[in-house]
Amino acid sequence: MYQCLPDRSIGVAQKTLNPMKKSAVIITLGCRLNHADTALLSARLQNAGYELYDDCAVKPDLIVLNSCAITAEAERKSRQHIRKLRREYPFAQIAVAGCAAELSPEKFRECGADIILTNPDKKLFPATGQGRKSREDSPENFCENSFSAFPFRTRAFIKIQEGCDNFCSYCIVPYVRGASRSRKFAECIADCQQAVAAGFPEIVLTGVNSCNYLDDGKNLADLIREVAAIPGEFRIRLSSTEPHPGDMSLAELMADPANKLCRFLHLSMQHGSDSVLKAMNRNYRSEEFIGFVENIRRQVPDIHIGSDFIVGFPGETDADFHRLLEVVNQVKFANIHPFIYSIRPGTPAATMPGQINSAVARERMKQLSVAATQNAIAFAHSQTGKKLPVIFEQSRNGMLHGWSDNYLAVTVPENTFPAGKIVYIDADEKNLAENLKNGSTGSIL
Repeated sequence: MYQCLPDRSIGVAQKTLNPMKKSAVIITLGCRLNHADTALLSARLQNAGYELYDDCAVKPDLIVLNSCAITAEAERKSRQHIRKLRREYPFAQIAVAGCAAELSPEKFRECGADIILTNPDKKLFPATGQGRKSREDSPENFCENSFSAFPFRTRAFIKIQEGCDNFCSYCIVPYVRGASRSRKFAECIADCQQAVAAGFPEIVLTGVNSCNYLDDGKNLADLIREVAAIPGEFRIRLSSTEPHPGDMSLAELMADPANKLCRFLHLSMQHGSDSVLKAMNRNYRSEEFIGFVENIRRQVPDIHIGSDFIVGFPGETDADFHRLLEVVNQVKFANIHPFIYSIRPGTPAATMPGQINSAVARERMKQLSVAATQNAIAFAHSQTGKKLPVIFEQSRNGMLHGWSDNYLAVTVPENTFPAGKIVYIDADEKNLAENLKNGSTGSIL
């Protein structure tokens, strides 16, 4: 059985089918922007008369897979999902949406998908899309003409930005998400207002790169301040961001409690070697990035700094990889999302000389993973004895599971604290045990 939208609210999801309505399930793979897109799809389906369920046990009329293509493996898993769904639910209508659908539509039809939704087509669903590609879409700022719906979540993922103009040499995202553009300011605020009014204690602002947000002269800082001014008890979390290392405005925002920002930044550094960063078309040097992290830690104590890193990039030497490890251990990231370089046809890196042997890449990945785990455990240890604001989200086996604002998994016995509200706990080795055991802090936002 597929677990759809796994970050669910505490409580029992509705399981009784309404015979007057069609039933639908959305399965979401990949990034947090995909989860924000799923929230918009959910609202559109509800408005079209569908009843949403959180798993496929109801044998739904419609199953939507919101796919991922960030790596070749992610794309393969998306196709594998479709084949399995077609076998298990032969009478359901199956739609595949998102990045992998846009990249390889015919492959998904061969796997059994009935409907292909490119990223622009998501706005029209369940009406029929035209197969328009993201790079063909308007580069102008946009409205979704829909609010977000979160039937099985305790966090509200609000889409504020779309697309990317960076064209890093390894990355497929600009080709499947289109040019960088921002959601209209007023619609972003209205969507957040609705989420706060519905009682969500955490608003997650998402985009391909939220730091690029700009609409009618209003930037990300303006948006955050406006969201923070909405009456209610909630906090704001930023999903993956790529601020320029010379821009400290984000640190200043986070340091002011009035802005309700979680002490969390996931910064995609990608490598520690300047020569590899240049080959990746990343427009900074490692020392600039390190300086940025040092500055923000001075302004925001106990901040969780996470990052993405790629090993086995074409031309990566032993010296390059050792520099990566040196940077990881110097910065002491609280969380690392590591990747082995994946060839994405159509990107410049796919034809670069010096492609790395897979066995070498796997060994480097192993070493990076060990360093990442050690640093994650060290960060968790550093938080013991401190008072942390936590939202408890799930109840399992007599225990409440939640997250601190600086993104540590926290577990306490049931009935210790209310769920779905910001509470303050004294962190210790018992309630932070999940992090201290193996460095796990869950999936990256």
